[in-house]
Amino acid sequence: MPRYARSERQALTDLMSKLGPDAPTINEGWTVRDLAAHLVVRERRPDAAAGLVLAPLRDRGERIRRQVAASDWAHLLDQVRHPPVWSPMSNPLTDELANMMEFFIHHEDVRRAQPQWQPRQLPAELDQALWRRSSTLARMALRRFPAQLTVVAPGHGEVATGRGGEPLRLVGAPGELILFLSGRQRVAQVEVDGAPGPADRLRGAKLGF
Repeated sequence: MPRYARSERQALTDLMSKLGPDAPTINEGWTVRDLAAHLVVRERRPDAAAGLVLAPLRDRGERIRRQVAASDWAHLLDQVRHPPVWSPMSNPLTDELANMMEFFIHHEDVRRAQPQWQPRQLPAELDQALWRRSSTLARMALRRFPAQLTVVAPGHGEVATGRGGEPLRLVGAPGELILFLSGRQRVAQVEVDGAPGPADRLRGAKLGF
């Protein structure tokens, strides 16, 4: 079975190594170094990673991430490239489930911040895996959005979500949908079809994790 979490991780660390720690990402205020520190904390510091989902722990988690970011760049990059086998995020049993979408997204965070970036032609199997994640993510992220939403990945399928109202269609390749639904609307190559008001609200909605 293809291990896309592993291949996206390696492609991301190769790109980080090529660009250097001070290169930009599409994440506001974050350089490549900041993103690398986020990934290290997520996998190696579960006490700090809890701040990613629990608001009361967010400040402490961010302090630890900044401390990690200040470490030697080569060591930091090596920690991203070679995840710990003991981590609940990166052990052989959970790696694909926990990291395939995570590393795809962050790979694009770096790629799309660079001049003259171009969309990738993804393997069909990766596209299908991303569609399974994006269809689930669409139901969760948009379930309260005030519209009758249909999310479509041509050649893969469609899902209905939203809490009702004017009809809207969100159309794109699976990877582009994942970027859109994870809060990266400004760089996601999708089409939003429907009335201008609801369409604009969707493009500007606070989405993501």
